[in-house]
Amino acid sequence: MISIIGLGSAASKIAEKFKQTKNYNVYVLNKSIERRSKYKFKLKEYDSPEEYERSIPNVNKFFENIDDHVQIFIMGSSYSSNYSLGILEQIKDKKIDIFYIRPDSELMTGVPKLLDKAIFGILQEYARSGLFNSFTAISNTMVEKWIGDIPIKTYYDKINDSIFSTVHYINYFNHAEPEIGMAAKPIDINRIRSYGMVNPVNLEEKWLYELDMERDICYYLCINQERLENEGGLHKKIVDMLKEKPHNAFRRISYAIYETEHQDFGLCVAHTNAIQNYT
Repeated sequence: MISIIGLGSAASKIAEKFKQTKNYNVYVLNKSIERRSKYKFKLKEYDSPEEYERSIPNVNKFFENIDDHVQIFIMGSSYSSNYSLGILEQIKDKKIDIFYIRPDSELMTGVPKLLDKAIFGILQEYARSGLFNSFTAISNTMVEKWIGDIPIKTYYDKINDSIFSTVHYINYFNHAEPEIGMAAKPIDINRIRSYGMVNPVNLEEKWLYELDMERDICYYLCINQERLENEGGLHKKIVDMLKEKPHNAFRRISYAIYETEHQDFGLCVAHTNAIQNYT
């Protein structure tokens, strides 16, 4: 089991998506919760970032049954992100994957932009130092780009669905046995990550965040059962395409192929040790 945490209202909506499967315990913390329960914690609102930092809630009892593996979603620029370091400190004995969702910063100003820039940098530094297992950056703008035209009424729901399915499938692949290939474990220092979608026909990547200085890249390909059974030369074709991608001692490529009863699809994960600049 993996414990999913949504910190703040927007991140909680992503976390709630994980209730669709039985592999997760989902915890949400936000200001909209009316009554605290086993998996819900009401956060107080304040007027300034400084007040948030001085008022970190005690969540030790709330998280007393949390799983050893934790994945926490944090929305950049949100005031609730001020709670992140104080809350993470209280579960630091767990294996923690941070998913940092970056809003479109081009039109952002004032306190939200300052918060986004500060926390984006701090959490990366802590992840690289080994305090967290990983830090994964996801750009709402990039998710929207790859989904295509989204109606305003369902804008965030569609983006959240895409984030959920991508994270969930990577979790699944990391615990499943592939038909062939092996996802290489990244070098320990490479704890900053990005996820992406892969076109299974030409292995073209659609990254949910563009990383600088990719070090380890793994391709997860889900191929229809019938193709796996009957299409001769498929493995060689895939490997040949991977060999054409830039790779060397500092940019390693690995792959794993899985079976699906549905249409072919692919995902990818890039790892680096380079702190990503705020843009």
